[in-house]
This record gives sequence, C-alpha cells and structure tokens, in this order.
Amino acid sequence: MKLNRIIFFIAISAMLIACKKDPSIQDQINQQETKQEIVEEKFDYNVEQFADIKVLRYQIPGWENLSLKEQKLVYYLTQAGLSGRDIMWDQNYRHNLQIRKALENVYTSYAGDKTSSDWKSFDTYLKRVWFSNGIHHHYSNDKIKPEFTKDYLATLLTETKTELSEDAINIMFNEEDAKKVNQAKGIDNVALSAVNFYGPGVTNKDVESFYSKIKSPDPKKPLSYGLNSQLVKENGELKERVYKSGGLYGAAIDEIIKWLEKAQGVAENEAQGNALTLLIQYYKTGDLKTWDDYNVAWTKATEGNIDYINSFIEVYNDPLGYRGSYETIVQIKDFDMSKKMAVLSENAQWFEDNSPLMDEHKKDSVVGVTYKVVTVAGEAGDASPSTPIGVNLPNANWIRAAVGSKSVSLGNIIGAYNNAGSSGRLKEFVHDDEEYELEKKYGQLGDKLHTALHEVVGHASGQLNPGVGETKETLKNYASTMEEGRADLVGLYYLMDPKLQELGLVEDWEKVGKAAYDGYIRNGLMTQLIRLNLGDDVEEAHMRNRQWVSAWAFEQGEKDNVIEKVTRDGKTYYNINDYTKLREIFGRLLRETQRIKSEGDFKAAEALVEGYGVKVDQAIHAEVLKRNEQFTSAPYSGFVNPVLVPETDENGEITKINVTQPTDFVTQMLEYSKAYGFLPEVN
Repeated sequence: MKLNRIIFFIAISAMLIACKKDPSIQDQINQQETKQEIVEEKFDYNVEQFADIKVLRYQIPGWENLSLKEQKLVYYLTQAGLSGRDIMWDQNYRHNLQIRKALENVYTSYAGDKTSSDWKSFDTYLKRVWFSNGIHHHYSNDKIKPEFTKDYLATLLTETKTELSEDAINIMFNEEDAKKVNQAKGIDNVALSAVNFYGPGVTNKDVESFYSKIKSPDPKKPLSYGLNSQLVKENGELKERVYKSGGLYGAAIDEIIKWLEKAQGVAENEAQGNALTLLIQYYKTGDLKTWDDYNVAWTKATEGNIDYINSFIEVYNDPLGYRGSYETIVQIKDFDMSKKMAVLSENAQWFEDNSPLMDEHKKDSVVGVTYKVVTVAGEAGDASPSTPIGVNLPNANWIRAAVGSKSVSLGNIIGAYNNAGSSGRLKEFVHDDEEYELEKKYGQLGDKLHTALHEVVGHASGQLNPGVGETKETLKNYASTMEEGRADLVGLYYLMDPKLQELGLVEDWEKVGKAAYDGYIRNGLMTQLIRLNLGDDVEEAHMRNRQWVSAWAFEQGEKDNVIEKVTRDGKTYYNINDYTKLREIFGRLLRETQRIKSEGDFKAAEALVEGYGVKVDQAIHAEVLKRNEQFTSAPYSGFVNPVLVPETDENGEITKINVTQPTDFVTQMLEYSKAYGFLPEVN
C-alpha cells in the first residue's frame, strides 16, 4: 500500500498501499513549510513550478559507497522500471499515448511564436500532462482543461505536420471522459471512469458477475484476479486481456524482462535472485499463482542493500479495486535510520495485543514485518513524477498474515520535500503560538512516526473473519479509503502512547503526539481543501480518509468540546482541548473500522465514508481558498529522477556508474519518451 502523502503543514496520512497514491500523501508534504532541516551540502531541490505543480529533485546519498555489482543492480532495476513507463500512460487513458506523442512532436518541431500567451498555455498544458502521466489530473482525476483553443491546436498540428486523431482532439476539449476514476455514490463507477482498465460497454455489474464465477484453487490463498488484465467485451462476451509477454503491453514487458534478467545476474544473494526469477516468470506468463509465489519469495528476501518494487500493484485507479497500476521504485537501504526504526517491527506484536480492536479481530501472531528507511534511486509508472513517501507490501491479506510484509519509508524523498519548502503558510492556519511552536519542534518527527506506524503496524494489523471475502469484494469502491483510514487510525492511536518513549523513539511522547494530532485535524478539516475547486466533493481515497477520520472525531467529541471550532477575526481554526479524549475517540473509530473490514460490512463503510468523507463544508472551503491566495507555493509536488550513466571499457563492460542530476523537467520527459517509448499509440 502506498503512502502518498499530502502532508500539508504536517498531515501525514495517506498510506502507501503498496500502500499511493498518499500515499502518498503526493500530497501536501511539499508544504511542510516549517520543517526545514539544515543541510551541510548546498543542493537546489527545486526545478520549476507551473499551474498547481512544483517539480523537485532528490539526491542519492551513499551511492559512492556501493560496490560496482550493487550499482549495476540498481542500474538494471531502474532501466527495467523505466521500460514500462508507457504502460502507466495507457492504463490511465486509452488516448494518452497518441496525445502525448503528438504534443511532444509539436513542442520539439514548432518554429513559430513562442512568446504568445497561447504557446505558454500549450507549454503548461503539456507539462501538466507529463506530470500526470496523461490528460487527467494525477490527484483529482479531473480532465485537465487546455487554456488554448482547439483552433490554436489545429494550427500547431498543421505547422508541425503532426497527426492526431479527431477523436483525441475532441476529447481534449469536450466533457467526455471527464473523470479518470469516478467514485461517486449511486452511479456505474466503471462505465463513468475513463481509466483504461475496462473496455467500452463494461459495467459494475459485469465486473462483479465475471469475478464472482471465478474461484481460487485454494480458498485460503485467494488469487488476485483482475490485477494484471484489462476486462473487455468481445462480441458481447467478457474477456480478459492479460498483461504479459506476447499479450497486452507485451512490447514494453519484453524490455522489462530484458533488464530484470540482467539484474538477476548481479543479485546480492540467492533469495533475491530467486524472487527475481519468479518476477520474470510472472511477466512471461501472467500467471497469478506465480505472482503470489513471487510475493512470498520477495517478502522473505530481506537481506542485502538493494530492494525494489516492480509490477502491477496498487489498485487505487480502479473504481472497483481489482486492477493494479504499473509502478516501480528502486531502493538502497539506509542502514543508520533503518536500525533506529527497526524497533517498531520488532514490537509489532505488542502493538497488536494492546490495540483497541475486538479480540476476535486481532492477530495471534504478527509475522514477518520488516521496516526499513531507504534511499530512492529511481521511480517510474504510478510512482513518478508524483511519488509516495512510504510503502507497505504485498497487498494480499493471506500473504501478510502467513508470511509478513515489507514496510519502507522513502527517506531521501521525505528529506527533499522538507528541504524544498518555504515558510509562511503554517502560521495562517494554526490556532495559536503554542500549536505553532509544537509543530516547529515536533511536527516532522511526528510525521515520520505516523508514517512508520501507518505502514508497519497499521497495514499489518487486524484480520478478516473466517469466510469473509477480500476487502475489494466486500467493501467495493470504499475498500481503499477504508484501509487507508484504518492504517491512519492505528498510527494516530499509538502516537499518544508512552510506549514510543519507552522504545527510545521519542524524548517527549506527549508533545510529539500533540503536534501530530494538531496537524492531522488541521489538515483533515481545513488545509487539504486547497486541492479542491469550490463546490467539489472529496473523491481521492486518501483525502476522503483524512476527512472522515477528522470529521467523525470532531462530531464525537462535540459534547465535551474535545475539538473546539474557533472563529477569530473572521477566520476559522480548530483547537484540540483534550488530547486524551481525542485518542479514545480515535481508538473507538479504529475498533469500528476494523470491524467493518473484518465483517465485510459494506453498508457501514458506505455510511461512514459518505456521511463524513465526501461532502465539504462550503463556507469553510471558500474561506480556506481565500486565505490561501496569499501563498504562491503549489499544492502538489513531484520529482525528476537522477540519471544513472554507466561508463564502459573497450569490451562494453560497465566499469563505473555515475549519478547526474537533471536540470529541467522538459528534458527528462522528452528523453524518457524517446528512450522508453515501447508501446504503439493505440492498444
């Protein structure tokens, strides 16, 4: 699960299911404006800003300490990841590849006036499309609207002799396929989502009917049906088009396999090599049993300095939670921080035993939980340019229960966010100086701990009742936000526990907990709203979970004034008066959320999410947008990747791999399209 965090001033919330997209938290983590660390070496983390996007860079500290064999492994895994880049584009929308290629040709070929407002609008539009891996916004899922006319585009296409189908041109400007993922209640979510996981004419009912007839060979080890395929209708009959060599996306998958085979040749140990063998076999066959075998082997392969995430994993982009988006992250272990934080995974059973869950929903034995802080060396697909900050995998409940899981925190990504911020916004939304000082001193540590607790303890906790189906089947379109909220609540419950100080993770558990609670409520009820247009509902899974957690807690504590809504000088603030009672409220909500998951209670999930997580207080929203106008920092951030450049001898053997930093966003996007454009325009 992906922790795609949008941490605005402090909010940590989204899980990287694998845990995205909180994640993670893409979130407002870029705006942890007061959490700036002093860095010994001057490095410009900022690349450029456009529309609502800020593009950053990150470093790979410790690269020079890796052996040549380890550097080769990182390089090969990074190349494998980038080779599948086009898959994500096509998964996001069926017209994306041809639109991107046409726009890029215009960009590189046009010799006309590049000072006009129309060209500047075209330039910004293309950058937004690059950032979102398609024409729908990476976070809101709304179609990105060009601020130039169809006639101007026609002129550009003509002058550059660029071809683009009439359907694709019309789509860019009309209201068709307006939402990449449409999670609204009471509609046909599949039919009204533009994401390219389903063919024309496929409906919610079709999907549910198709998979209800497929049974796993071993009911105790349910296969992830639908994870690696597109479901289409052919002559009125439903059929899966499987992502594999020789199948859908085969041209790109063959390139992925080529580089994975090179990586296998320089694996650090037998366990890592065996896992790569199974991943290659999975890409060749598309067999979901092999996918599970791979995940078991990958989860057990915990030794070595290098690790990775690669394949079709997170299901946030599927309105019904079946199909995985392509993503890769290549990781180098941060030994110092991993050692410090290992205490969480070592005490995972204590956290499970002492949670407020019903006894029948607790695991008797939490097994195989590993937690590492890692340095990212490269990302692609759904993890780039917008990236999570934490990940917990695998997602299969039975593997997590029987074998365990891996949790990672992307240390250098978090560091880049923290060092790229500006100051100012926090003071606008905190209730008083005490809250401000707590955030400045303890907020960043609270964020890190919440991420760790969310990933290590949260996603590993709890169990389904016997006979209850997978969460995507029982909770359907609410599965992702319920799981993210559940993991957030685990973290929130333990952030105010003296056990953290006993374990040596904090020096003052109470102040760290208070800072974390302040930030979560502030973000969940107010500051994350800067990402929405006035009048919009909350639709993204992580934003929904932050709101339903915060709004439910506010309502439950209203009688005792646990969280006070304060109006001062025409501005609204939320002030926590009783942190102990708020923790109890979080505990009650965690207990209920786990019950909903364990029992597969769809109606309760629907009531919780729709009642507290979707609708926005319009007066508060208008106020937040008005107060935010004074700040220029963009609400979303993402990254260009460092470039790994191999040096070779006269025999073509790699002798050294250098790390270079990209200087601008445009160059990297054009180079990626040229080097890794393995798919045809239309699949």
